[in-house]
Amino acid sequence: MPAMRRGKELFVPYVITEKCLGERYATCVSVCPVDCIKPGEYRGEEFMIIEPDVCIDCGLCLPECPIGAIVETEDEDPEWAAINAELTPAFHDNPPVPERPRNDPPRKPGNTIVNP
Repeated sequence: MPAMRRGKELFVPYVITEKCLGERYATCVSVCPVDCIKPGEYRGEEFMIIEPDVCIDCGLCLPECPIGAIVETEDEDPEWAAINAELTPAFHDNPPVPERPRNDPPRKPGNTIVNP
């Protein structure tokens, strides 16, 4: 199911999921050729989103997240695809954040390093 924005369907090529909430490694940002991955806060915690209108579907970000918080299609997590799309206007102009070391242990129980 496509994400909805202003009553229109929106294709979301890659999605940052709930695993990123409170983790935010930001290692995905440096590989993005179009600067479509933006930081911000959601539910009072650090988070990142992929701007669906900017993403060119290159896939470079997918293996970069140490905890595997990025999925390849909106079908894998429609709820977080919609959240990425909804947060885009608020996150768009946020300045970059420093990367967290890839080997830094996850902060949340249930998250594990899958892409060292």
